[in-house]
Amino acid sequence: MSKQLYMVAVDGSEWGNRAVDRAVTLAKQTGATVRMITVIPWSGYQPLSVEEMYNRPLEKAEEEHAAHDEVLAPLLKLYQGSGVDVSAEYFWGHPVKTIQARVKEEHANMLFIGRRGRSRVADLVLGSVANSLAHSVGVPVVLVP
Repeated sequence: MSKQLYMVAVDGSEWGNRAVDRAVTLAKQTGATVRMITVIPWSGYQPLSVEEMYNRPLEKAEEEHAAHDEVLAPLLKLYQGSGVDVSAEYFWGHPVKTIQARVKEEHANMLFIGRRGRSRVADLVLGSVANSLAHSVGVPVVLVP
């Protein structure tokens, strides 16, 4: 039997950080690997949503630096001595579609995601990434409060 993989979608929010904590805690009990991912929203075209209009990445290197240094690196450092194999990577794309693809391609056994993200307004007006994933990702989803 292969080692289980818990994927955690993070965005720098307190809810995303709690999702990592929940995944690492469960991984300690089950021997699973934890893989954190963050998605830099990018359609490749003109802004297609309200969120993209307000948060459209202007400088690729700057956005990648922020994704690594502000979102992923602090979490990697926090859990480096946890006894759990924890890794992280960022991707460009539509958050829901990119996370769905990563879960499928990496054969994740479970997805952890914060119930809310960085933008409460986007959660209310557009529907949240967490809600979309809970209905479409194809593996058990842990929505962390």
